[in-house]
Amino acid sequence: MDIGKIDENLRVSREFHKPDAVYRDCREEPFSVHGLQWEDGFYRVPHEVAKETSEGVEILAKHTAGGRIRFRTDSSYVVLSCQMPSITRFPHMPLFGTTGFDLYADGLFFGTFCMPVELKSGYDAVLELGESKLRDIEIGFPLYNMVTSVKIGLEESAQLLPPKQYAVEKPVVYYGSSITQGGCVSRPGLSYPSLISTALNIDYINLGFSGSAKGETAMAEFIAGLDQSLFVMDYDHNAPSVEHLEQTHEPFFRIVREKNPHLPVLFVSMPDIRYNPIAPGKREVIRKTYENAKKAGDNKVWFIDGETLWGEEHWDACTMDKCHPNDLGHFRMAQVIGTMVKEILFDK
Repeated sequence: MDIGKIDENLRVSREFHKPDAVYRDCREEPFSVHGLQWEDGFYRVPHEVAKETSEGVEILAKHTAGGRIRFRTDSSYVVLSCQMPSITRFPHMPLFGTTGFDLYADGLFFGTFCMPVELKSGYDAVLELGESKLRDIEIGFPLYNMVTSVKIGLEESAQLLPPKQYAVEKPVVYYGSSITQGGCVSRPGLSYPSLISTALNIDYINLGFSGSAKGETAMAEFIAGLDQSLFVMDYDHNAPSVEHLEQTHEPFFRIVREKNPHLPVLFVSMPDIRYNPIAPGKREVIRKTYENAKKAGDNKVWFIDGETLWGEEHWDACTMDKCHPNDLGHFRMAQVIGTMVKEILFDK
């Protein structure tokens, strides 16, 4: 049954006719792509680094979590034309989240480009912006899918200008698990790194790797080489044991710190501490790394206890499966972590 025939608010039309649209590759100026690099497709980590790290990272580095296209235009519509070699489908995460592209106009969510339910590769979709006026546009990439091509279609007569600058020149780098990558929000803009970026108008790089962020030396050395404003270290969920975290957490931090003596570093422990029996032990490992740094005179480190991330009221409503936060869980994480990010970057 087509529910759209019963409730017009659930009716979705994918038909559009834009004969005056001019299509441009998003990698061409004046478009600006953030959070991704190009190697015959969009990637979060160079092939060689990903391959050296682990098989999981080698696969997930191709997922475009945290990628954004930014520009300014007075076009009354934006068409998205994308190509994907395959489609990721989860039973506990909407297709919009794994495979969708969000559009923000002037810092506010406008809509998600609607793909067909039977999607098998790429698709074309349009969002009607309304009256022709200059807007700052940001399009967020899928969280759990590979993308090999994105073209943006705008009115032939429309202006196309470079985007405004972010409030902070260098990006915030997040390293963590599937939660950091965005599992399991309903659309890309609702992952906690994205929510923080939108609220504070800051750039970021999402290095969340589902089940595959285990504190490897190759990843630490790669992150240490990034030009960044803040490093958020949030990978304890993927450590297979407390002992593994003990062996990797402080050494990982030291690799980053040695190359970046003045870089602010924020340690975060896992949020599902009420469900996970080894979470308290992992939290103490992270706290020890933080305290050892402070004892050594490092005043550029901060720590957030994961137990505070979902709050006290209705904390059990924040997860899909007692592990991955839903939209509410990510929102609450963004509130807590974002407050600290703001303090570190702006409240000096």
